[in-house]
Amino acid sequence: MPEPTKKDEMPNGQPEESVAPDSNGAPPQPEISLEVSPPPEAVAEGKDPIETDGKKPEPAEPEPLQAVVPSPTENGSNQTQLAGVGVKEQAESANSTLKGERSCSPPPPDDDDTAATTPSPPLQAENVNSTKKLSVDLPNDSVPAMERKDSVWSLGEGQAPEELEKPADTPPLSTLLIEQPQSGTVSVGGDITFVAKVEAKDLLRKPTVKWFKGKWMDLASKTGKHLQLKESFDRLTKIHTFEMHIIKAKENYAGNYRCEVTYKDKFDSCSFDLEVKEGQSSQSIDIRSAFKRSSEGQEDAGELDFSGLLKHREHKQQDDTPEVDVWEILKNARPDEYEKIAFMYGITDLRGLLRRLKKIPKEVKKSEAFAKKLEPAYQVDKGGKIRLVVDLADPTVDLKWYKNGQEIRPSTNQRKYIFEHKGTQRILVINNCNMNDDAAYAVAAGDEKCSTELFVKELPVKIVKEIEPVKTTVNERIELECEVSEEGAQVKWMKNGVEVPTGVRSRYRVKCEGTKHFLVIDDASIEDTGTYSIMASGGTSEAHVQVDLKPLKIYQDLQDMKVLLGQPIKLHCEIYPGNVPGRWYRNGQLIQPSDRINIIHRNKVHRLEIQASSLHDAGDYTFVPEGYSQTLSAKLHIIDPPRVHLESLNFPENTVTVVAGNKLRLEIPISGEPAPRVVWMKGERVILDSGHRVRAETYGDQTSLTIDVTEREDTGNYKIVLQNEAGEATASIKLKVVDIPDPPDAPLVTEVGGDWCSMTWEPPKYDGSSPIFGYFIERKKKQSSRWMRLNFDLIKETAFEPKKMIEGVPYEVRVFAVNAIGVSRPSEPSKAFTPLAVTSEPTMLVVDDVTDTTVTVKWRPPETIGAAGLDGYLVEYCIEGSDDWVVSNKELTEKTRYTITGLSPGCKIFVRVRAINAAGASAPRSLQHAILVKEVIEPPKIRVPRHLKMTYTRRVGEAVNLVVPFMGKPRPKVTWLKDGKPIDPSHINIRNSDCDSIIFIRKAKRSHSGKYEMTVQVENYVDTAVMDIQIVDLPGPPHSVTIEDVWGGNVALVWTAPKDNGNAPITGYTIQKADKKTMEWYTCIEHYHRTSITITELVVGNEYFFRIFSENMCGLSETPTQTKKSALIAKEGLQVKMADYSDHDFKEAPKFTQPLINTFAIAGYNTTLNCSVRSNPRAKVIWMKNKIIILDDPRYRMFSNQGVCTLEIRKPSPYDGGVYTCRAVNELGDAQVECKLEVKVQTQEL
Repeated sequence: MPEPTKKDEMPNGQPEESVAPDSNGAPPQPEISLEVSPPPEAVAEGKDPIETDGKKPEPAEPEPLQAVVPSPTENGSNQTQLAGVGVKEQAESANSTLKGERSCSPPPPDDDDTAATTPSPPLQAENVNSTKKLSVDLPNDSVPAMERKDSVWSLGEGQAPEELEKPADTPPLSTLLIEQPQSGTVSVGGDITFVAKVEAKDLLRKPTVKWFKGKWMDLASKTGKHLQLKESFDRLTKIHTFEMHIIKAKENYAGNYRCEVTYKDKFDSCSFDLEVKEGQSSQSIDIRSAFKRSSEGQEDAGELDFSGLLKHREHKQQDDTPEVDVWEILKNARPDEYEKIAFMYGITDLRGLLRRLKKIPKEVKKSEAFAKKLEPAYQVDKGGKIRLVVDLADPTVDLKWYKNGQEIRPSTNQRKYIFEHKGTQRILVINNCNMNDDAAYAVAAGDEKCSTELFVKELPVKIVKEIEPVKTTVNERIELECEVSEEGAQVKWMKNGVEVPTGVRSRYRVKCEGTKHFLVIDDASIEDTGTYSIMASGGTSEAHVQVDLKPLKIYQDLQDMKVLLGQPIKLHCEIYPGNVPGRWYRNGQLIQPSDRINIIHRNKVHRLEIQASSLHDAGDYTFVPEGYSQTLSAKLHIIDPPRVHLESLNFPENTVTVVAGNKLRLEIPISGEPAPRVVWMKGERVILDSGHRVRAETYGDQTSLTIDVTEREDTGNYKIVLQNEAGEATASIKLKVVDIPDPPDAPLVTEVGGDWCSMTWEPPKYDGSSPIFGYFIERKKKQSSRWMRLNFDLIKETAFEPKKMIEGVPYEVRVFAVNAIGVSRPSEPSKAFTPLAVTSEPTMLVVDDVTDTTVTVKWRPPETIGAAGLDGYLVEYCIEGSDDWVVSNKELTEKTRYTITGLSPGCKIFVRVRAINAAGASAPRSLQHAILVKEVIEPPKIRVPRHLKMTYTRRVGEAVNLVVPFMGKPRPKVTWLKDGKPIDPSHINIRNSDCDSIIFIRKAKRSHSGKYEMTVQVENYVDTAVMDIQIVDLPGPPHSVTIEDVWGGNVALVWTAPKDNGNAPITGYTIQKADKKTMEWYTCIEHYHRTSITITELVVGNEYFFRIFSENMCGLSETPTQTKKSALIAKEGLQVKMADYSDHDFKEAPKFTQPLINTFAIAGYNTTLNCSVRSNPRAKVIWMKNKIIILDDPRYRMFSNQGVCTLEIRKPSPYDGGVYTCRAVNELGDAQVECKLEVKVQTQEL
């Protein structure tokens, strides 16, 4: 027998104890070591027994159930005591503990919880010096014993069965971890590190690592001063390293730890142990502070364990409450009161409290009533006898026996329980044990009690008599019999490996008579064939059952029949056996019963009844008995007189209408059995089936009349004659041939408009034997051949107005008639007609001028003139207060301006204008208000063009042509002055009109430059405008070019500006040089602005002459100015004495070289204001409108380039007019210029 496992050692080597005081307040009980031996069946199958230490036991015979109870040390010697315990309940707890460790559900309760909630029976010590073993022989069918919930037998925190069955030297293969954390030992206060490594070569991202203590505590939330988690990654080796550092380890840190690695669908884990070597501590412990949770604000918050901190704590100041010894209260309390006591004294860590209770030395109290108690457990076979023996210390004590808490009383008429007395021994004999005797038994002697557990082992049920095979026929009774070794045994009947249903509605009945078991089938069928078996706990028996059919006998076969259509049909036959069902078939198709068809089976008779026969009922009928290969057959014939079914065609009055020219195929259903003979006739003429255009055909259940091309002559009555042996039938059909109508006559165009006309026509003479539904209208241009339909909906009337035609284009129209058959051919085209229309009325009629006797009006042409064109206009007027319109122009005027003359001064008139063309006069355009015939004075106004508001520049010899418009009534007087003097007409030509003045100079000269003043006067009203004309020419050459200095390869030149600048600013100079030897001139620099320059890079030893051209906007001067002397470039070695000079100060305050000019702008057109400023350093330019600085306004854009300042005003309006100021500021001062901007709104020209 294998060595028993010690209860105080866990699989990982850590000590584990349990405390289970009884319910009577007795001292804690000794510990029990349990060994479970496998049943014989498990040993025979080669299964390993389960033991708590994880070692593999050797096969051995079952031994009696014993318990090992280590006793506390007394007088320096170790003693062991043998005590009876509740073995059955504890075995159940062990089994449930093992099951809980196998599953992935939350962890099972600890031994402490079990001990705290389940009391154990009391123990009685025995003075023995040897250790006895306890083994429990558990059979396969031990479930009833495990279902007891009276008490719990805890095996402690042993290994799960799966872990015990695995070999100890073959750990699970790791899929992620390449280095696992190893178990370690550390002393209290020391540090230890656990390392796990994961290779990242095949991983796309960092794996997830979790550290656990025990089964569920995640250490990620416990990091702090005692625990640190670190991770690192080596890019060279591609290895992730995860470390767990435990700093200043404590006693409660010991235990089992687990490391889990997760990456996507991969998972790996490993377990390791930590052992903490703890020192002895003799100081007292405050139980209420020690077993409070670490999360209650103490210094150990964030520790690794939720259990009590079983270590020395600093002495805290005691309160005034009296001292209470909680340990004594717990020792004397029942386990179910532990939680209440812990709550009462503020102890929150109940689990740690229970663990501490295990370590308290247990005092075993010697029993005073019993010299020897009951064994912890007994086992007996079912039907056997068992003796429960107890030895009393005092034979005079009253003794009572209990079963499951109920007292066992002796009975005179039964021998189940026998009570025996032998000296101090008291014996309870239980005869003929059964499963009801499997219970907890106890004996009470005075106030003391001891208990035990009785296990009744049920013997396997064996098959004594096998099932015999059965062969029978259907509808017979089958009874299968089997005999077993025990009465009332549970057996199971199977058919083909499936359990036989034995419910109320089942075909199977099961009965039992003593040891005999029967399976009965009252009415056997083919489906009952199979292999039947009976299963008992000790064996199985099976037999084959064969059910065959009985031989078939035909007493009356089916008979062939002929039935008139509509009459009932009855088919019947007689067969044996009578209880055999069958199926009816017609032409191979299964017949199902319905409202019309009735299938009857009574004993031997099988009948098929059909209420009213139809043609579909004719055919071959077959009756097939179920399960047999023989069949019964007969033929059924249906006869019927002929009939013509015209009603199915739905022809009104049996009249068929067909369109002429179409093919007619008239199919008429007929009936009759047998098939009748059909004859078609029209009048007295028989229509044959061999006709060419008209023929008659008959096939199946219908006859047809076919006319390939119908004609009007085919109209008439057609007769059908049917004959067969059952009778004769006739029917008549009327045929009507319809056609499209004839075309109408040519339409007549009665009226023509601008894009329309009116037309009428007459209906067609022949309507095609069908009413006319309406007409379609088409038109086309006379020169075209393409007709266009004008209406898509039929027109019921015989008149129409075509629209949307083009003026001036000849058109033709035609008509189609439509009836139910179709559309007729088109009519003849109408006579050609051309649409013409008057123009629209003239537009924008306004008064242009009014005098004392005349009124001048003007207008614009009509918006729509049309193809007829425009011949002219007719002007009419009417004096206010009169309705008589007078034609002013006897002849049409083509102009859009006309003056009405001969009017009386002071009168008021209305004016209107009509446009005239070949189609007539348009609608008039009239003035809304009357016109007063009186001269009106309009002050003059000069409208200076934009380009003349600035200086107008032209070169000498170019033509000058300026047009200046003005306004004013009556005609203003225009005068011109140049520089305040009248203009000489011989040099300058001036031409004046009613609205403008033109000044023309054929060839401009520099003498024509100056300021020209234009004056416009109407009576006392005067308006003036000044225009600056500048005629420019080429400049003269520079003055006095001299060589200032020569040194090295450099020559300094100085000159003065030309006397004649050509009436334009000098824009630059061009400097050229020439070697005295060749006198070929080369340009040194162009567009040079200053009047002094240094020419560099001259060839040493050469002698040079220099000349300079002046330049303005017209170009270079005609002649240059040359130096009188030459400059000799001396050779090396010559010393040049440099003249002393001081740098010129170019700084100056801002000064405007070109001021702003008053400007006129047109509303809606961009305008710019320009000026130029000179300053050093560069000045800051500020623009203002009406003395207000312009800032961040999107309507304005400001530019400054090379001193030229520009303000652009985008699309100005009259509100943008005003005084604009440009101000330049630098550190030396400031300057500003102003101008006035006037924005005019442009009026529309007539």
